[in-house]
Amino acid sequence: MATSTTIQYLQTVDAVTGASLGPSPSNRRQIETFLTTLVNVAGGAATISITDGSWMAFDTNKSGASAAVFVTEAASVGGGNPLVCGVLLDAVSATFPASSPALDTRVVPCNVVVAGFAEADVDGAVVAGSPLTVDTTPGRAHVAVTGDIHVCGVALAADVANVAPVIVYKTF
Repeated sequence: MATSTTIQYLQTVDAVTGASLGPSPSNRRQIETFLTTLVNVAGGAATISITDGSWMAFDTNKSGASAAVFVTEAASVGGGNPLVCGVLLDAVSATFPASSPALDTRVVPCNVVVAGFAEADVDGAVVAGSPLTVDTTPGRAHVAVTGDIHVCGVALAADVANVAPVIVYKTF
């Protein structure tokens, strides 16, 4: 379910507290909660993370309806990854103890912006108006070029240190 059904909210500052409201009061931005699997490949003590702003995709390693409930950091796919569903809103991580075996896993919930405004991981060549696709680096969008089959969003400004404000296109 969408986290907000407000059609439009033009006020940017709370009238009572004076606090900045940001993009969340409008359904122009939709956030969905998914599950993700974090894997400690080598075993032993480790913290495995996915950073906020990473582009996420449906996890096709899951079967049946679980493939629509689980997401993973979007893999790079030539022409654009058609499984991309949005941008990770908050970083997720899991800490594994020293006794962890190889391929130990943890399932954690994650919030993904599936439509609307997000701060996203992008390539350094991104400028305002750049159409975006995930086709070169896992979890990072690049400027889409002729022949790309899946555009997942558009940049609202140039990147700063490989992060840019974007509009995520709803794809499901």
